[in-house]
Amino acid sequence: MKGFDKKFIDFPDYILGITNEIWENRGIASLHKYYSKDIIVRSPSSIVVGNEDVINATMATLTEFPDRELLGEDVIWSGSPEEGMLSSHRILTTATHLGDGIYGKATGKKLTYRVIADCHAINNQINDEWLIRDQGAVVRQMGWDPKEYASKLIKNEGGSSQCTKPFHPSNDIQGPYKGHGNENKWGLKYEEILNSIMNADISIITKEYDRAVQSEYAGGISGHSYNAVDKFWMNLRSSFPSAEFKIQHRIGREDINMPPRSAIRWCLHGKHDGWGTFGRPTGAEVFILGASHVEFGPWGIRREYSLFDETSVWKQILLARKETKK
Repeated sequence: MKGFDKKFIDFPDYILGITNEIWENRGIASLHKYYSKDIIVRSPSSIVVGNEDVINATMATLTEFPDRELLGEDVIWSGSPEEGMLSSHRILTTATHLGDGIYGKATGKKLTYRVIADCHAINNQINDEWLIRDQGAVVRQMGWDPKEYASKLIKNEGGSSQCTKPFHPSNDIQGPYKGHGNENKWGLKYEEILNSIMNADISIITKEYDRAVQSEYAGGISGHSYNAVDKFWMNLRSSFPSAEFKIQHRIGREDINMPPRSAIRWCLHGKHDGWGTFGRPTGAEVFILGASHVEFGPWGIRREYSLFDETSVWKQILLARKETKK
């Protein structure tokens, strides 16, 4: 790969390799090498600019979860070494809450949850990132409800006027990556399926998903067959029926020894004006950043992984309520 360290045989090897080096081999200082000085990291909970803040956050996480492991399940990517490459890296994380930190006093609780990270890399460095952690799964395993956790977070961060505001298009920063993925047919197919679901064509699920589909969704929810898929997407969409659904990035791939796959980063932006996952409608404006991976088989989608951060959605709803009470 032109411009990359010769020890990496290809782009997935680079992504998996530096993740292992940084987190499990404790090579935190290597972030100076692999992350650009002015990297932009967007997550549903915030936007961070600069490598120093990334290093500080990494150290804080490892202090609280010193045995954290990041198991790379897949890297779905597009681009070229010369023009830059975008990886959508799906990670299964295991960790034990052994240190004090953002989640309070150490509890010894064991966690398992997923992350999908979209990273743009060129010349051996990542300079743009979108990071979606299944925070709903984390807090449930810690013993909290996502709404309860969001409320505590607002209080612990100094109240509604002082707390860190969730990521929103109004506070986004244009980074160096301006691509939208590739034109591979499997990415186009999955984009069409998601757009149909979000336009209330729920019948497409039985047409385009395998009857034995395995699903892994936000909140650490695992399921099988059509009903699990229907429930996840229907409950999300029905909470925000008038919101705009938009595909931000789309990748399709066909690789040796792998099924056809697709990675899509999407957003849902609008009012909380319906009943669903987030309860009674509040009218709050909400921006949801999500990411989904699928694997296709002979009878349709065989596996689907879809993540967003429930706690950041609740934080937006709770902050909007406080604004209306002023």
